Amino acid sequence: MATERTQQSVGLGRIGSFLERLGPTWLAGAIAAGPATMGSLLVAGASFEYALLWVVVLSAILGTVGQYLAMRLGLLTEAGIVAVVERHLGSFWAWVLVVDAVLAAGLAQIVIMKTLASVSATMAAQAGVGVAALTDPRLWGIAWAVFLALGLAGGGYRLAEHGAKLLVSIVVVAFVASAVIVPIDPAAAAAGLTPDIPAGVDGALIAAGILGGAVHITLLTMQSYTMRARGWTADDADIATFDVVSSMLVAFGVFSLGVFLVAASVLPSAGVDPATIDGVGAAQTLGPIAGEYATWLFLAGLLGAAVSTLGGNTIVPPYLLADKLGWEQSVSDGRYRAAIVAVALASAAGAFVEGAFFQLLVLTLAFGLVGTPFAIAVLLYLLNDPAVVPETNSLPANVGGFALFAVAAVLAGEFVLAELETATDPVSAFVVAFAASMTLAVLGLGARYVRDRIATA
Repeated sequence: MATERTQQSVGLGRIGSFLERLGPTWLAGAIAAGPATMGSLLVAGASFEYALLWVVVLSAILGTVGQYLAMRLGLLTEAGIVAVVERHLGSFWAWVLVVDAVLAAGLAQIVIMKTLASVSATMAAQAGVGVAALTDPRLWGIAWAVFLALGLAGGGYRLAEHGAKLLVSIVVVAFVASAVIVPIDPAAAAAGLTPDIPAGVDGALIAAGILGGAVHITLLTMQSYTMRARGWTADDADIATFDVVSSMLVAFGVFSLGVFLVAASVLPSAGVDPATIDGVGAAQTLGPIAGEYATWLFLAGLLGAAVSTLGGNTIVPPYLLADKLGWEQSVSDGRYRAAIVAVALASAAGAFVEGAFFQLLVLTLAFGLVGTPFAIAVLLYLLNDPAVVPETNSLPANVGGFALFAVAAVLAGEFVLAELETATDPVSAFVVAFAASMTLAVLGLGARYVRDRIATA
């Protein structure tokens, strides 16, 4: 009996040790399972009921493929993606990647902070807090920015990773619990697995937003740095693969399904206007249908998603800049630590931005998706060059990678075509110009790959 207990204890200890080793992709999953993705899912469910369920499922699958490719590059090169690009493609292409990722991450940082500040103030008001300052989103934005700066500058990667695993787990549980409470129509949900983009322009924007939550340039570029922070090499391929699958396919996939099914089941019948929906309104809509606890579960999930996303997203621009400028990617380097503090504090500006944050979140993800095909093209280029990696991509990996590129490019293209209709608007004009520059970058990279292959044939 004692031997049996000892074996069980050893077995549990091994499982615990294995779970403790997980982490790098959970940080990416924390960004993916954020309020921007939630905004897209809620608007999708409120607008089209279950019609975009196929995009929700596809986003988890393609998000897993993208992180797997980024993981391979990090493990096989044991270097950050910017350094690898600079070494093999040159400084120009490295700067293109840095600017692309920093623009997408910076915009997301501002809008997500607006979300976090608004939700924090609303929860304080809902709880009946009598202090006026605690119901002011601007003060919450400043407070959260300072909290991020102190926490990440002091704890660095490990704090971000542990926080991500904890918060993503809480968020997933919150939304699974919400999905269990609300009534779901299985037949209508099954019909939503048939690929179709409804309602033209709006459908394209929302579909791009959903996919952009899982397939985003910030997620793809940060993976090589989190691998390095953990010290993982090609010998850790098994645990790294499990890390990717458990985080993106399982945790993120369950989160996405939970939020979408709740939205599709409740919001249309409640008469919620997709154009004005926000997280608080969605949570309050659940109250009469599923009870007060569902409202607070939803709000808690939204708050946790915002915090976990900001924690991961804050370190992305410093990672990329540090790699390009030759800094140590650790808080032991004062320049890197200062960059983290600067990004964290700058995010406080989001609390002062006007407008409904959920609509801004969808636009943010769609914008990030426009810059993502270039990052995917860079990964495929490097992973198929024997001068870069000792083991080039297998056929299945390339098929998955090119499918990922094609879907991201098509949905991003649909979004950009929609923006062309309002190209006189400054925001639309910027999106179109950014898309044009990224298209030229992808074409230029493709031409270079063909030229290099011909030269070495």
